[in-house]
Amino acid sequence: MRLVDLAGVSSRIAGTPGRLEKIRMLADLLRSVDPDEIDIAIGFLTGAPRQGRLGVGWATVQKALAEPAATAPSLDLRDVDEALERIQAAGGKGSTGERLRLLQGLFARATEPERSFLTGLLMGEIRQGALQGVMVEAVAKAAGLPARDVRRAVMMAGELGAVARRALTEGETGLRQVGFRLFQPVHPMLAQSAESVADALTQLGRAALEYKLDGARIQVHRAGSEVKVYSRTLNDVTVAVPEVVEAILALPVREVVLEGEAIALKPDGRPHPFQITMRRFSRRLDVDRARGEVPLTPFFFDLLYLDGEPILDRPQAERFAALRNIASAPLVVPAIVTSNVPEADGFYHQALARGHEGVMAKALDSPYEAGQRGRAWLKIKAAVTLDLVVLAAEWGHGRRHGWLSNLHLGARDDGRGFVMLGKTFKGMTDEMLAWQTERLLGLETGRDAYTVYVRPELVVEVAFNDIQESPHYPGGLALRFARVKGYRPDKHVGEADTFATVQELYRRATGRVPPARRNS
Repeated sequence: MRLVDLAGVSSRIAGTPGRLEKIRMLADLLRSVDPDEIDIAIGFLTGAPRQGRLGVGWATVQKALAEPAATAPSLDLRDVDEALERIQAAGGKGSTGERLRLLQGLFARATEPERSFLTGLLMGEIRQGALQGVMVEAVAKAAGLPARDVRRAVMMAGELGAVARRALTEGETGLRQVGFRLFQPVHPMLAQSAESVADALTQLGRAALEYKLDGARIQVHRAGSEVKVYSRTLNDVTVAVPEVVEAILALPVREVVLEGEAIALKPDGRPHPFQITMRRFSRRLDVDRARGEVPLTPFFFDLLYLDGEPILDRPQAERFAALRNIASAPLVVPAIVTSNVPEADGFYHQALARGHEGVMAKALDSPYEAGQRGRAWLKIKAAVTLDLVVLAAEWGHGRRHGWLSNLHLGARDDGRGFVMLGKTFKGMTDEMLAWQTERLLGLETGRDAYTVYVRPELVVEVAFNDIQESPHYPGGLALRFARVKGYRPDKHVGEADTFATVQELYRRATGRVPPARRNS
């Protein structure tokens, strides 16, 4: 397929507000893509090329754009994909100049519409609304398959492009071959929020309650003596967490997949702040020293696979019982099963007293729904927080001069990119200010006199007092007294909270219908 044709469809989709119409347009496009270009097209349309980050910043793109554009289209998707491969492979001394040379060569062959699309792709600014949720439905429509089957296959395979290729070329037969496999991590099941344990039990009835730990989500796969540990973003972090590997090797099993949290604990058993735990996951060198300084303790709460058999579809109560059969109490998250509100409330306050975030409430009959955020899992926390995406940051004043300080915060809107909910400079340490300034400048897509605009890649956990109506933002809502609790490098943007969640929180708190979302 020619790049100009894909770019044209992308532009038309960006101007289409309706989700169903976006899906139809994407499905029509996918039917016309060559089989060996399907995963390339999926990556381009979702703003996630197969190569991932390329080490190309805004300044490099600006230099590459200085040369005249092509007058006639000549690029196909494979041309661009191969160019991105070469750019990604450029490394070592002189790599910056080599990436610029390669990018100039690509842009010299691109027409103005193609350049606009490529710039958006490289800067993470593909905002036409073809995020994964919309694209999954488009793949299903193009292949004539149920969206739930495509969605499940994506969560099992961990990659939309590969699933789309199977669905579009092999249909139902190919999709059935996508299943759970050892060392192929699945997307983690996610939770909704409940206002209290009483609210959670009202929704779920008799339920399992577990401590909600403020640690790093892990998924651990073992086959014999081989162990791999994956983060919540499905990255292999095995080398950074030898304690987890040792704990899994001690279990009386041959093959197993477990879900849990790894957390750094103080000598008294209370948790360190989340950022302390995450320091361990960034270490690849001198791990033994890091382990001595900040040891990690794994706590497991789910069992997905045991000795040759996937058990994701079994009820939560059965999976947890199987977990307890193979793991001793110190490795299993503290939990109770109850329908009694005073007992549940006591367990919740016990978790808080031990320094944890709160509790999780889980429906006893629920399967493990990889990648889904349903009502079968509910989180109850002491403070209401949202995981939001940094869209921009403003330069600080006074003591914060020279640092990017005031963050622009956005919630995901699957059909239309992100909805800004306000700004905050509260809750930041000097260390955080220095880190975020360096990190955000590396994500820069443009700036004005006061603000640096960035690719939406950083997730930050934000606490707030309440949600109020605001005419200043397109969503009509803003966070009141927002403050940063910490960055969440363990989460990708697709796991940030949605604007629909924000609207629901407002509805519950006020009893009023949220204001209408503006298109601007």
